[in-house]
Amino acid sequence: MAEAPQTPPPGAGATPGNAPRLMVQTQYIKDLSFENPRGPASAEPGQTRPEIQVRVDVRAQAAGTDRYEVSLQLHVDAKAGEETTFMLELTYGGLFVMQNVPQESLQAILLVECPRLLFPFARRIVADATRDGGFPPLMIDPIDFAALYRRRQQSQAEGRPVDSPVVGDPRPN
Repeated sequence: MAEAPQTPPPGAGATPGNAPRLMVQTQYIKDLSFENPRGPASAEPGQTRPEIQVRVDVRAQAAGTDRYEVSLQLHVDAKAGEETTFMLELTYGGLFVMQNVPQESLQAILLVECPRLLFPFARRIVADATRDGGFPPLMIDPIDFAALYRRRQQSQAEGRPVDSPVVGDPRPN
């Protein structure tokens, strides 16, 4: 009986010394702000459910040889009618080490893969902050960072300014 040809494993052509590597060196809260302007009035019975808007932005910059700082910025505005219920701003950062990454792939990795790795931690911080602020925890829906990256690329190609995209209308759980 003839053996089926085996396909080489991914990255088989790369030697261990030159294979692309992405490592998270550290993660941290760079800035966190939560405002509850109505204070105890926000907990009164019969309050209408706020409309919540989440804006997302990702920034990346070099932090040395093969090191990059990536910042995931989340801006949450919750309003009941015209009145602000709460506001939250979080900048969650990570320091990433990248080795043997082709230059043409670097921007996509920094603006897609790195924030994808940071997001679950930032999401938990947002949920905890809203809960600690007297509201149900806000569980932000998963974000498609690849789609945000494509939109950013398209905006730049068309000469339009790149603004922070608005992501859905997540509701507190």
